[in-house]
Amino acid sequence: MDRHERVLQTILGGRSDANIRFADLRALLFHLGFDERVRGSHHLFCKQGVVELINIQSRGGQAKPYQVRQLRNIILKYKLGGDD
Repeated sequence: MDRHERVLQTILGGRSDANIRFADLRALLFHLGFDERVRGSHHLFCKQGVVELINIQSRGGQAKPYQVRQLRNIILKYKLGGDD
């Protein structure tokens, strides 16, 4: 299992939202085909076919838990995690 799969499984598991590294979350979004735009501390991700805009911020090197939950809902809604 590579790093992207591990991070994806952790997000989909929903038990460690406060323990997701910002860099890992950002790398996962790139792996899923999202484009990034940075506005100050806000990293905005968009992808064709996904209506919602994903906004993530780093807090001490970690992603904010509520933003991880929002991303999990988008992954599930658009079935971005492959067979999961």
